Amino acid sequence: MINKTVKNAQEAVADIPSNCMLMMGGFGLSGIPENCIKALLEKEISGLTIVSNNAGVDDFGIGLLLKKRMVKKMISSYVGENAEFERQLLNGELEVDLIPQGTLAERVRAGGAGIPAFFTPAGVGTEVAEGKEVREFDGKLYLMERWLRADFSIVKAWKGDTAGNLIFKGTARNFNPIMAAAGKICIAEVEELVPAGELDPNQVHTPGIYVQRIFQGVDYEKRIEHRTISK
Repeated sequence: MINKTVKNAQEAVADIPSNCMLMMGGFGLSGIPENCIKALLEKEISGLTIVSNNAGVDDFGIGLLLKKRMVKKMISSYVGENAEFERQLLNGELEVDLIPQGTLAERVRAGGAGIPAFFTPAGVGTEVAEGKEVREFDGKLYLMERWLRADFSIVKAWKGDTAGNLIFKGTARNFNPIMAAAGKICIAEVEELVPAGELDPNQVHTPGIYVQRIFQGVDYEKRIEHRTISK
């Protein structure tokens, strides 16, 4: 069995170049690849196109890459927590594709499944439909959307093994598994790395065939965007 482990985040992202397309797993700040983001910040690269459900916050996650001007384009669904993102967008410094969340998820899933296009009712009659094909099926209009694929997908799992099999926990399972399948090279950081064969196959969410590099991450902050407590 192939051992896919690398030493750390720096080794995992060492060959990521400028002007490439990245997928970043996570939902809000849950399940984001904290170690790989920090390692990317150490590299002198720019012009990145990032596919992510959200744009992080100003001082954490993808927000740090935006602050360092490493990102030229964001393909996202929810971007409301990042003032620097807003500033760059309004000043014309950042290209942005805002996509309905379900459509974003399906475009990524289609990329991993090898489905180049599909039809959805979301966005028909809105700015989302500009320049796209619309067809009628059973009396209802549907919009054609293309798959999304990336040069690298960077995901974070709760547990993984040396063969690249991954288990996600809770909300982190929203976008990470589909993004793992849609990158030409998938890099996975995990909280716990175990030898191949130790994971229950019935619990694996992403099979190792989709993962090219894996390492055990360190020092996770696991921030909460809005902490809500009872009064």
